[in-house]
Order: sequence, then structure tokens, then C-alpha cells
Amino acid sequence: MTVNKRKTCVTVIVAAACLGLGGIAAADVESLAQTCNGCHSGDSDVPTIAGVSEFYHADQLYFYRDEERPCSDATSASGDTSNMCAVTSGLSDDEIDEVAAHYAAMPYVARKQEFDAALATAGMAIHERDCAVCHTDGGSNAEDDSGILAGQPMGYLEMMFAEYRATERDQPEPMQKKIAALSDDDVKALVNYYASQQ
Repeated sequence: MTVNKRKTCVTVIVAAACLGLGGIAAADVESLAQTCNGCHSGDSDVPTIAGVSEFYHADQLYFYRDEERPCSDATSASGDTSNMCAVTSGLSDDEIDEVAAHYAAMPYVARKQEFDAALATAGMAIHERDCAVCHTDGGSNAEDDSGILAGQPMGYLEMMFAEYRATERDQPEPMQKKIAALSDDDVKALVNYYASQQ
């Protein structure tokens, strides 16, 4: 039976039914994780994935594998260039679930980066008005199963907002309406707010 892993923040209750489906060896998971660590090492604008919820992480990997989410090229610390569609193209359902579980068990570490304090203050108000329903605790709560925004690299946050505003990424209708209503200044403020949480 195929499990549909697509969700919105209002369907979090089904998350438990979608977890724990894997059964690959721990050594295989470690090998897969080494591939991920090459880019998700904290040295670039690639997002932090350690500590992200298992359900959300697996969901995003399925989106990438099925080419339902934009796949921009990223360069690893060693200088290799790839993208998430290529990285996930050969992964099985079990491998995706096991990799997501592996990273969910790790602590989340916010990125240390410069930010504009005035914009961060403005962004906090926008977040509380428009985003806090699904992204609680300032966007830092992995249990929301909506991804972690707080402490992500600014370059990634800017790219993420651009993709959502261009409707290149799947999103719940209420989120799409709120994203569409944001001005460029609102986005800058939100990016600085999330970056400020270190």
C-alpha cells in the first residue's frame, strides 16, 4: 500500500501513520548521510537539516525525488556541484524514511550569521501576524512538521521565499494567500527575523 506523504500544517495528526517505515542497515544510513553532509555542513546557504522533524524531512525528500520542488544547484565544501533532484532520484521509500529519522534524532543548530536588528524586529511582528499559526515559537519548533525557519541561512530563506512567491513550491492555500500579500520589504524583514534567532 502506498502512503501519501503530502500534507499541510492542518493535517499534522496523520504524521504518526507515515513514520517508521524503513528497515535499511545503520551503515547504509550513515553512508547516505555522508552524502547529505557534504552540502548540509553549515558552510553555505544550504539549509540546516539536523533536528528537522522526520515527517517534514521525508515529505521534502519525496517532493525532490518526484521533481515536485525546484532543484537549484548547490556546491559542497569540497567544490562538488549537485542538486536535490539528482541526489534523491535513486532513493527508495525506505531510504528516505531512514535518512529523515536519522536527522530528526540530531539536535538543531541555528546558523551564526549577521542580520539587521531593525528589520528583525519588524519581521517578528509580520511572523506573529501571518506565520505563527503553523510555524510556532518563532519558526523554531520542529514538532510543527512545517520545517524550521529560525536560524536557517539567509540565502536559503531568500530562495525559499522566492520559490513560494513564484508558486514554484507546493503550499497550502492559506499560506499562498499570505505569501502573495507580502511585499519585498516584508520578506526582507522576515528573513532577518529568522536569521536573528541564533
